[in-house]
Amino acid sequence: MRWLSAAALGCATTVVQAAGFAFIEVPADKDGPALRGAVWSPCSTLPGRIDLAPLALQGTRDCAVAGQALPLVVVSHGAGGSALGHHGTAAALADAGYVVAAINHPGDNFQDMSRQGHLSAFATRPVDMLRLTDYMLSAWPHRAQLDAGKVGFFGYSRGGYTGLVAMGAKPDWALRPDLCPPLSTRPLCGEIRRNEIPATPAPDARIRAAVIVDPLSVFDAKGLGQVGTPVQLWASALGGSGVTLQSLEVLRQGLPRAPDWHVAANAGHYAFLAPCTPALAEAAPEICRDAPGFDRVAFHQGFNAKVVAFFTQHLAAGKAP
Repeated sequence: MRWLSAAALGCATTVVQAAGFAFIEVPADKDGPALRGAVWSPCSTLPGRIDLAPLALQGTRDCAVAGQALPLVVVSHGAGGSALGHHGTAAALADAGYVVAAINHPGDNFQDMSRQGHLSAFATRPVDMLRLTDYMLSAWPHRAQLDAGKVGFFGYSRGGYTGLVAMGAKPDWALRPDLCPPLSTRPLCGEIRRNEIPATPAPDARIRAAVIVDPLSVFDAKGLGQVGTPVQLWASALGGSGVTLQSLEVLRQGLPRAPDWHVAANAGHYAFLAPCTPALAEAAPEICRDAPGFDRVAFHQGFNAKVVAFFTQHLAAGKAP
């Protein structure tokens, strides 16, 4: 899933506050290397076009953060992706009064895929997100404008796996033999066969609601037993990259609290990435090509609205899980 930095020209359908945009860096510490990413926030300035070739974002660079007691949503990208992969959804949330923070997962992003084929990448991802949340609540320059009691999670593909583990799910790699055919030479397949499974990180109790999008799922009801957080669960009808509608149906049925379930008709796995600019479509056609008749721009208008509505119900309104 290379170039999941994908996406461009996504914006909110109804602008309440325009999206501010800034780059961030979470300092290295005992738990991992520096994390580079981006933050979207409510902004009182009308948005413009931000060119980050081959992407184009809508927003205002380094705009003063507008508002107080703002809810925070942290974003985890898919394999080989980037902090910018869901910028349209992030901007829609910022337009609605959220602060949204995303990072590039070390060793599993479009610039560095050195650990993408290893289970260690799955073990460190939830830790990356915990560190991002720690940074936003305790060190980000505008932390005083955040409500530490209103933290949400958005995860796509491997990022969906990351969110489930961050909420207490326990993976079982033996559940998906289809991911590792007998002749597979992928390092992680050898690790699974040798039972060299990294320890599962502790969950982050601060997560109050999560949108989990077309996740790579290696979970059953037993492994999901501790997930009590409200979840909006999205599946692509056509799947791809190890994600199948059947595996997500197992996930849906296994969650102890019934999720807000959505199946995107005629959508492939990459349809959840923001619409592509012509430059990105030329550079990475595999993530920009949709099924005949599927309109990614129109789909994202409805998708973003449902994501905002879910977080508004379970996070911004202050509901307990």
